[in-house]
Amino acid sequence: MIRISDEVREATAVVALETTLIAHGFPRGEGAAVGAESERRVREAGAVPATIGVLDGEIRVGLTPDELERFDERARKVGPRDLAACAAQRAVGATTVGGTLAVCRSAGIRFLGTGGIGGVHRGYPHPPDVSADLGELARTPALVVSAGIKSLLDVPATLEVLETLGVPVLGYRTDTLPLFYSASGGPPVPARVDSADEAARVARAHWELGGRGLVVAQPPPTSLDDVEPLIEDALADAERQGVRGQAVTPFVLTFLHGRSGGRTLAVNRELVVANAGLASEIAALEARDGDGPDDRQIGERPEP
Repeated sequence: MIRISDEVREATAVVALETTLIAHGFPRGEGAAVGAESERRVREAGAVPATIGVLDGEIRVGLTPDELERFDERARKVGPRDLAACAAQRAVGATTVGGTLAVCRSAGIRFLGTGGIGGVHRGYPHPPDVSADLGELARTPALVVSAGIKSLLDVPATLEVLETLGVPVLGYRTDTLPLFYSASGGPPVPARVDSADEAARVARAHWELGGRGLVVAQPPPTSLDDVEPLIEDALADAERQGVRGQAVTPFVLTFLHGRSGGRTLAVNRELVVANAGLASEIAALEARDGDGPDDRQIGERPEP
């Protein structure tokens, strides 16, 4: 069910990219452009992009430009639980961070660049909503570069869950966790790295010790420090309209893009591309200097 492109299969340094942010993170027509820009940045930094999604009954690892265009707001939002059903029903499926990591685990891909990871929703346990991203980080030997945890979530609680799951969170040239749109204001990070090489060395050591996923949190290139009131308004509006579960994030993003006059949209695009570039730098260094968590080739399935 997994089809890996020849370019990805033959590469030594590969960076996975999700498709949910293409389909549901940007207005119609802009997501594919952000995906293409992220792929260009990965190549410029020395790796091969492996954008992942479900098309025509297959999980595709490495998409063509025409395939990238098929991921719009009509695509299913596909987490780990949804991959099999989406493929078997031949639906278009845009993978979340968790869904992408599940494919990475099967395909042997060790690096992923994204916007922000999911986590514990505000007000937990009402609603009792915790993203599957966290469980997949605990299971998959992969390094994820993000702008921290999505700021519409309970960031301190998510950081505590990551500690419980044994997932390191490394601040990239920062001592505090970025809050997606904002470069500062989050809780202290457990550890800091100041170069792609240092991040690669920490990842290699973590994997050698039997660890699985880890997060490198890079502050957004442009920081918006006045978004929190808008997030609170967006979440309140979602509650009034009965928006739940996987629908909350795209609802909030659309709300923010409109209320901020497009400022959050511009920052979102900028940070997604920057994170893809940093993930590529780390992947290229790891491919040059280390063996990672095992010696499998891309596409070689792990032992059950």
